[in-house]
Amino acid sequence: MPYSAKDLRDAADAGAISAADLERLLAFLTSSGKAGEASPTAKFDAAHVLWYAGALIVIGAMGLFSTLAFTQMGGRALTVCAIAYAVGFTVAGHHLWYDKNLRVPGGLLIAIAVSMAPLAVYGIQDELGWWGKFGKPGTVQDFYVWVKGSWIFMEIATVAAGAVALRYYRFAFIVAIMSVALWFMSMDLAPWFSGTAYADFEMRRRVSIWFGLAVLAVAWIVDYRSRNGDFAFWLHLFGLMAFWGGVSASEGSTELSKAVYCLLNVGLIVIAVILMRRAYAVFGAFGICLYLGHLADVVFKDSLWFPFSLSLIGIAVIAAGLLYHRNERAITAWIDTHLPAGLRPQSATA
Repeated sequence: MPYSAKDLRDAADAGAISAADLERLLAFLTSSGKAGEASPTAKFDAAHVLWYAGALIVIGAMGLFSTLAFTQMGGRALTVCAIAYAVGFTVAGHHLWYDKNLRVPGGLLIAIAVSMAPLAVYGIQDELGWWGKFGKPGTVQDFYVWVKGSWIFMEIATVAAGAVALRYYRFAFIVAIMSVALWFMSMDLAPWFSGTAYADFEMRRRVSIWFGLAVLAVAWIVDYRSRNGDFAFWLHLFGLMAFWGGVSASEGSTELSKAVYCLLNVGLIVIAVILMRRAYAVFGAFGICLYLGHLADVVFKDSLWFPFSLSLIGIAVIAAGLLYHRNERAITAWIDTHLPAGLRPQSATA
């Protein structure tokens, strides 16, 4: 569990530790390099809301909400503009991060700089005509709207820029920018596997499933290696979106395959309980609801007993919750014994 210097000073003010112990502890953390490892904790107050809102507005202005006139500046101008933004926000973010110790606004400015990577690459490709076999995919804004194979280089550049930024600024929101790029990549990779400009739906679905699983595997590795800041949150979220979306889009031809889909979503809820990751529970609950809707609309459409049977299942689920509550300590102890230290639940997150 990470602590900030302010937490330690508050403990000293409260008499929990002496002033001499506080100074020795701060000196040790500073000399060992551990003082700046943890990502700053997000808070829901006016300052944080304004910081995040401002960052999202800038990111959206240079991408999703860019106008046609902005795109018509030409590739060279777009690249120069993106680099100027990236350099400016990096310098400002570095100053706030290291000189002013304002990690949240500083980290957000670095995240903005990372988000300029796809714009810079788009400008270079547009200027030199390096669009590959799929041709020019459209305007800058289309990157956030349409699934096309030519976007892949912009997504690779974004992930690479984010990885470099994380090397110097341990700020979890940078992973959000990378995760969005990875999610887009999961869709834009399908044409490369199919060899055609527009891969069929089944190919996109399969690529989404396997890519989502790969991202989830990375998220679990990040969880295992570091608990100082929830850097895996966005990887879990977008990995689940790719994986669960691909699985849910499958057209199961038999009732058995649909039942297996329901069991998969039950498994996601079990994982959510074990790892304390809410995102797994949300997607699992949606999947179960989809399956129950199928049962009500198709399998038991004219059955009088289906609502009553479903009510009994609901009651059984509540009873299971009560049973878990009664044996929570024993279950938690079992999880702590059998799970690696990095994967043990410490707080309810993604």
